[in-house]
Amino acid sequence: MNNRFLTITEQIESLPYLNSIDFYARQIVDGFISGIHKSPYHGFSVEFAEHRVYNQGESIRHIDWKLYGRTDKLYVKKFEAETNLRCQIVMDTSSSMFYPTDKRIHKAGYSALCAAALIQMLHRQRDAVGLTIYSDAIETHLPAKLSLSHQKVLVSYLDSIMRDQYTENKNKTTSTAAILHEIAEVIHKKSLVVLFTDMFMQDDQKELFEALEHLRYNKHEVIIFHVIHKKSEQLFELENRPYKLIDMETGETFKLTPSEYREYYCKNIEVQFNELKKRCLQYNIDLVEVDIDSPFEQVLSSWFVKRRKLY
Repeated sequence: MNNRFLTITEQIESLPYLNSIDFYARQIVDGFISGIHKSPYHGFSVEFAEHRVYNQGESIRHIDWKLYGRTDKLYVKKFEAETNLRCQIVMDTSSSMFYPTDKRIHKAGYSALCAAALIQMLHRQRDAVGLTIYSDAIETHLPAKLSLSHQKVLVSYLDSIMRDQYTENKNKTTSTAAILHEIAEVIHKKSLVVLFTDMFMQDDQKELFEALEHLRYNKHEVIIFHVIHKKSEQLFELENRPYKLIDMETGETFKLTPSEYREYYCKNIEVQFNELKKRCLQYNIDLVEVDIDSPFEQVLSSWFVKRRKLY
């Protein structure tokens, strides 16, 4: 695999800010595709649908001459575009997604870069793509379309997420379950829903599972990218000194020493996400854990495998 563009987030931090997320997304995709021995990305293609009678005066380009030789009648081959994917990318932009605050790229920024790369891949495959941005409510909803102008609009929204700072997103809570219920009803049937979230939410887990079941009941395929900063949020690897922790969504504060709570915290996190994994397996939903210190390849590979299963 060519790792020139599949870099970890520290390498992004060393770069000056790019004018557009679109540029870097292209580099990620090109690097990913060049690493595939036999690329499946051959662009737009068509397949034969049926014959119809040739009308005098129209182009003879698609006349079936073999059929003419057998029947002595002129028929035209009708083609239709291969049925391409409709994908709705759903982005959690609640306050917790803008952690870590001391790094150039936070969870929301990492997710935005991954989403922009997916949009590039979707567009190259002539797949329609839409974007939903939410926190405690839907802030932006753009239905799936295929046009280049639509793609540019989507990327501009993702670029704005990259530019956001935590101070501009303070105390924004999460209502993932309610949002997924809305999305299940408003998007095109049999879409692929790609959700980027850290799963740190105010929702009851039962409500979340009901929302995921709603998506599957409405014939949508789902892939969840569980975006975390693994070192601090899952392993709780903080220096052994007193901390004042602030909940980025509620503003609630906690004073603690990590060594006293690490075992308890890690055990509870493990229980919570094991239950999520079990439910996702039950509903045939792909759940991919994504560490923002890991290469983007993980997201692109998971999406690629999911798409190949569907088409």
